Amino acid sequence: MTQVALFGAGRIGQIHACNLAALPGVQLRYICDPLAPGAEALAHKLGARRVAVEEALGDPAIAAVVIASPTTTHCNLILRAAEAGKHIFCEKPVDLSVARAEACATAVVRAGVACMIGFQRRFDPTFSALHMRLRNGEIGVPEVLNITSRDPAPPPVEYLKQSGGMFRDMLIHDFDVFRWLLCDEGRDEAVWLSATGACLTNPAIAQAGDIDTTLVSIRTRSGRLCQINASRRAAYGYDQRFEVLGSKGLLLAGNLRPTEVLAMDAAGVRTDNPEAFFLERYREAYRFEMAYFFKQLQAARNGGDGSFRTSIHDGVAAQRLADAAALSFASGQPVTFAAPEGR
Repeated sequence: MTQVALFGAGRIGQIHACNLAALPGVQLRYICDPLAPGAEALAHKLGARRVAVEEALGDPAIAAVVIASPTTTHCNLILRAAEAGKHIFCEKPVDLSVARAEACATAVVRAGVACMIGFQRRFDPTFSALHMRLRNGEIGVPEVLNITSRDPAPPPVEYLKQSGGMFRDMLIHDFDVFRWLLCDEGRDEAVWLSATGACLTNPAIAQAGDIDTTLVSIRTRSGRLCQINASRRAAYGYDQRFEVLGSKGLLLAGNLRPTEVLAMDAAGVRTDNPEAFFLERYREAYRFEMAYFFKQLQAARNGGDGSFRTSIHDGVAAQRLADAAALSFASGQPVTFAAPEGR
């Protein structure tokens, strides 16, 4: 039985807690969150205990930690967990600073612990199926990726003030999808990026120093192209889709809907809008990624391949792209940078 501590009992923490409690061979033993009432209720519901971080990390029975706390706490918790010899699953991003994210990666490698970053889109069944068909050569060599990423509504302005900005908070997922689909597992990387943006949904977002609408263009070392169009507002639901154009054809992954019922009458043709938000859209992805994390830990214990689809190095690479986008937007100029050599 693998015993686990969860850091963070908020919205995403509750999703991970329920998925952990349902996994065979895994015991959610501790929940750590300074907001006592919610954490206590969640712990009681799932048969865990609410304790301080120090107690959880100091317990030798705890083999792994799941970090689902606010972004500003990720770096510190990764460093402390690595020092304590615990394997780590951490929500994105690693940190809002590339330098601190790199320090986390160094600490993880030095400690010899596993660290997986929660880029859950790689585990979505539809997106995963497209990725597999792409890798199987169905459309030949991938050349162009178009990503659409739109939230149904902006988050509260108070959240945006501490989020790190749209590129680091929201588009971090899209930068990872770009690398996942076009970069051949690190053998090809981005070398040119241009970003522009505007505030179109709420003037208070601009007053907070952020934007809510953006276009990002990326070129890889081999010349492959990616365009990301993103918005904090889509009146029709959570809009998450992409298409890959290859030398032999095209693969397209569309939105999920609550049902696939199609109504046709004299007034027109109607279907359900896309799922309401990310918790519904990626419900299965969150479940699959957590099961995968513990499956890989078990494989490593048994002498097999314990590597992860989304390592801390992927987290650092996505963070570099987010920083480049922020710099390009602020300067009004494209950013050219030396991509890391393939690992």
